[in-house]
Amino acid sequence: MEENPAVLNDAMSGGVKIGVDIGGTFVDVVLIDQEGGIFTRKVLSTPHDYSEGVIEGVRQALDDAGLEPGSVREIVHGTTIVTNACIELTGARVGLITTMGFRDVLEITRGRMPRLYDLTWNKPPPLVPRQMRLEVNERTDKNGDIITPLDMAEVAGVVEKLVGFGAESIAVCLYNSPKNPQHEQEIGKYIARNHPEIRLSLSTNVMPLMKEYERTCETVVNAYVVPLVSDYLRKLKHCFLEAGIKAPLFVMQSSGGMITAEASAGKPIEIVECGPAAGVVGAAHIADALGISDMIAFDLGGTTCKAAIVENGRYTRSTEYEVGAGIHMASRLRKGKGYVLRVPSIDIAEIGAGGGSIVAVNNGGLLTVGPRSAGASPGPACYDKGGTEPTLTDCYVTLGYLNPDYLLGKDFKLNSGKALAAVGMVSDKLGMTQVETAYGAYRIANSNMARAIHAVSSERGRDPRKFVLLVFGGAGALHGVEVAKDLGIKQVVIAPNGGVFCAYGMHCADIESYYVKSYTSVLDTACLSGMDEVFGNMVYDARNSSKEWGFKAEEVRIERFVDIRYVRQSSELTIALPDGGVDERTLRVLTERFHNEHENTFGHSFPDTPLEINALRITASIIVEKPPVVAGSGRKKNTNDIGTVFRSAYFGQEYGYVKTRVLSADHLGEKPVSGPLLVDAYDTTVVVPPGCEVSLSAGGSLLIHIQ
Repeated sequence: MEENPAVLNDAMSGGVKIGVDIGGTFVDVVLIDQEGGIFTRKVLSTPHDYSEGVIEGVRQALDDAGLEPGSVREIVHGTTIVTNACIELTGARVGLITTMGFRDVLEITRGRMPRLYDLTWNKPPPLVPRQMRLEVNERTDKNGDIITPLDMAEVAGVVEKLVGFGAESIAVCLYNSPKNPQHEQEIGKYIARNHPEIRLSLSTNVMPLMKEYERTCETVVNAYVVPLVSDYLRKLKHCFLEAGIKAPLFVMQSSGGMITAEASAGKPIEIVECGPAAGVVGAAHIADALGISDMIAFDLGGTTCKAAIVENGRYTRSTEYEVGAGIHMASRLRKGKGYVLRVPSIDIAEIGAGGGSIVAVNNGGLLTVGPRSAGASPGPACYDKGGTEPTLTDCYVTLGYLNPDYLLGKDFKLNSGKALAAVGMVSDKLGMTQVETAYGAYRIANSNMARAIHAVSSERGRDPRKFVLLVFGGAGALHGVEVAKDLGIKQVVIAPNGGVFCAYGMHCADIESYYVKSYTSVLDTACLSGMDEVFGNMVYDARNSSKEWGFKAEEVRIERFVDIRYVRQSSELTIALPDGGVDERTLRVLTERFHNEHENTFGHSFPDTPLEINALRITASIIVEKPPVVAGSGRKKNTNDIGTVFRSAYFGQEYGYVKTRVLSADHLGEKPVSGPLLVDAYDTTVVVPPGCEVSLSAGGSLLIHIQ
C-alpha cells in the first residue's frame, strides 16, 4: 500500500467523510456530507469476512444520503482484528530471534497473577512455541557498547531454520538493543535481502524501550498480527476501489488519534482498542459542546461494556495495555492476564456485558450474564438467525423495552416469540416467571456495568457522583439511567447517534503519531541538556514525517512527555512536560506533577525519594475539523413515523408492568417530560424509568435528570 501525500492533504480539506466501526454484532457507519448532514447505518457484522459488512454499510449510507461513491474524500475505520486474533489465537506463525539466554522470557513473563489464590487461572500461552524461539550469541551492554559481535553465519543458520519451520513472520528482539540497534538492523537486512516474503518486526522499530519481557512480548504480538492486518487493509482498500471509492483510508489508534492505513499495517499493535477509543474521543467532543468538563463515557454494545473518564475536557491515556486477556478491567495494579503492549491508549475499563451477552444458570444455581456472547452469528434468539440461547437482548424484548417491529427503522425485525422461549429456558430452571428472570438478568448486568465505571473513577481516586454519565452504544441507553442510579449519579446524557457513536467519534479524531526513545537518567539538573537534545531530534523527525503526508511542519502540534519513577521502582508514570525549553523550571514542574500523579494513582507518594527517567515521548498531531453535534438520520428521509404510542414495559416489582409512552426524540423539547418513558430511535432505545425526567438539548442529546 502506497501513500499519496496530495490525496491525504486533500482529504483533510472537506468533502464527504465516512466513519466505520466494526463491533461484535454490528458494523456502524456514520456519513457526513458537504453541508454537515449526518447519515447513519447499522448492518450485521460479517465475521467470516469483515470487509463485506463494511462495504455493505457504506453502500447503504451513500444511498441514504443520495451520494455517489466518488464523492467520498475520507474514510476512518476501526476494527477488532488485532484483539480477535490474540484472543482466538488465529495470528501468523511467528519465529523469534533473541539473545543467548533469553529464549524463555515469553514463558516466564513478569511473574504476576491478575487474581491471587485463583487455582483455575492459567497464563496465556506464548504466541511463539519454544521450537520457534531461537538464540544468537551476541551481547550489548547497558551503555550500548558491543561486547560480543554478531556472527552473520550463525544468523543465517537461525533464519533458515525458522523458515524451514514455516515461519510467516519473524520477530527480532535482542538484549539492550534500544541502547544500540546495530545487531537488530543487521539481522533485519539479512532477512529482507534473502527472504522478502517474510514479515519482519524489529523491537527497535516496534517499541525501542528497555525491559526485556515487555519489549519481546510487544514485538511478538506485532509480528503475530502484521500479516492479518496488512492483508485485511489491502483487501478493504481494493473493495473500496471496486465500489468506486478512491478516498484515503485512515485507521483509528488506541490512543484516540488516527493514522494512515499504510502506517497501521506496519505497526498494528497501535490499533488494538481503536473502536472504544473513538467513542471516548467523540464523548469528549460532545461534552465540550454541552459545556460539561467532567464526565464518564459509558459505551455499551453487543458484546462488551466500556467506561472511560474525561476530566477538564481531556481523557486520560495509559502507556501500557494487555491484549488477548479476554474481558478485562483496566488497572495499573492488575496485570498478567494477557500480552503486554506499551503503546499509548486511552485508559478504558472493559467487561463482558452487552446486548448479546448470554444469560444462563451456573453450577451453583445462580443467574449469570456474560461474558460469553452470541455475537453477530448466530446472534440473540430474537434475531431469528439460528441463535437459541437467551441473551440480554431477548430480555429487553421480554421486558417490553424494545419494539420488535421498529429496530433499525423497521429494517430489522425481532421475533418476540423466540425471545420469550429462550428466556423461558432459564426461568424454568429457576422456578421464576419469564419477566422476573429477564428483569433479574437486567439488574445483574447493571451491577456488572457499574464495576467498569468504578474501575475508572473510584479506583482512580475519583468520586463518580461528581460526574455526568454520557451514554452511547447500541444498548447503552437501555441501561444508562439504572447504572447511574446504582452509582449515585444524578445526570445522564444520551449522546446523539448513540447506537453508532464510535463511528461518529472517528470524525472527531486528529491525525497523530507517537515517538518514544529510551532514556535512562536520574532526574536532576545534569540530565537537562541531554533531554533537550533528544527531544529536539524527535521533534525534527516528527515534523519531517508530516511533510511526507503533504502537511506543513508548522501545522504539527507537539506534546512532550517523560516516563518517571522513583529510583529502584519497577514501573513508571508518564508525565506531561511543560511548554518551553528544558531548564530547571522543567525539573521542578516534572517533580511536582509526578508526586501528585503518584498520589492520585496509588494513594501515596514519597516526596523525599529521588526520581529517575526511563523514556522520553512526543505526540505529533495534525488538527482536523470536527463534525457538528447533531442527530443524524438512519434513513434517506427522516420520516419520524414512530408517533406517540404506548407499550407495556416492566420496571421491577415496585411498579410491575406500566403502560408506557413511546416517543421519538423529535417529540421531546427543552421542557422536561417525566418517566416512565421509552424513546425509540433508529439505532437505540432510551429507557427512562419512573422518577426521572428527560428533555432534548441542543444537538440532539437527551438530558435525563434522576430525582
